[in-house]
Amino acid sequence: MAGDTVKAGILKTDGNKRFQNGDFVGAESLYSKAIIADDTNPALYTNRAMARLKLSLWDSAIADCLACLKLNGESMKAHYYLAQAYLELRAFDDAVSHASRAREICATTNDKSLAQVTTLVLRCKKDRWDDAEKRRKRAHRELEEDVLAAMRREKEDSLAAMTPPTADAGGNSSPATTTMEDVGDRRQVAEEWDAKMEQLSRVFESARANDDKRREVPEWAIDDITFAFMVDPVITVSGQSYERASIMEHLRRQPTDPLTREPLRPSDLRPNLALRKACEEFLDENGWAVDW
Repeated sequence: MAGDTVKAGILKTDGNKRFQNGDFVGAESLYSKAIIADDTNPALYTNRAMARLKLSLWDSAIADCLACLKLNGESMKAHYYLAQAYLELRAFDDAVSHASRAREICATTNDKSLAQVTTLVLRCKKDRWDDAEKRRKRAHRELEEDVLAAMRREKEDSLAAMTPPTADAGGNSSPATTTMEDVGDRRQVAEEWDAKMEQLSRVFESARANDDKRREVPEWAIDDITFAFMVDPVITVSGQSYERASIMEHLRRQPTDPLTREPLRPSDLRPNLALRKACEEFLDENGWAVDW
């Protein structure tokens, strides 16, 4: 049931002023009082979430955004702030999901925040890829260490097996007499194991070198306006594809096709679904492309 909307509105306005002046604690307090006055206004929850993000209160910000979405499931700000909070908590899949949903809402409503939200989508995907890369490289290092350690143990066991003990007249074990031939055999076995370990080390080193080699982004994935990696490409009447956020910003300033200079309206744009899928697949495997 709606509460005192007038009181809530006054508190919200005062909270906005506090927020703009950098008083995030004061803003958060006023937004909380506004919610007490009227807990049916979804904007109050996203405003408090915004303040709580500034205060690094990630879980509380998430709770506010979820409360907002119960009242308004299409709140772009709720998804946008959720993505930021989840990103800070390293919940990368949730961050990507909510950032992508915020971008979809922006695209549908022609929201001017589209470019900003698209940047967040890329950041979420980049951070997710970076995290996966760190875990992958750590696993490779651990695998290399484990395999080399196992090979060293096998080498030692092989060498130990080449000098079996002998028993004296009293039944006591003593090392067998080592001949020059035995020394040669042991040296050969040791060298063979060393060669195997060296070869394995080179394989791992080669894999690491491939990770650091020069990387290139395919031209079809680059937006011709901003020269950034595309997330949501759309195609114009002339057949040229652009990132939705960049072409929409261009059309706000100048309603013409960047290539042909012919009149172009937002309604003339069509999603390039095939290119979008290709960009998504490339970015999933090459998160570094965000910073290209």
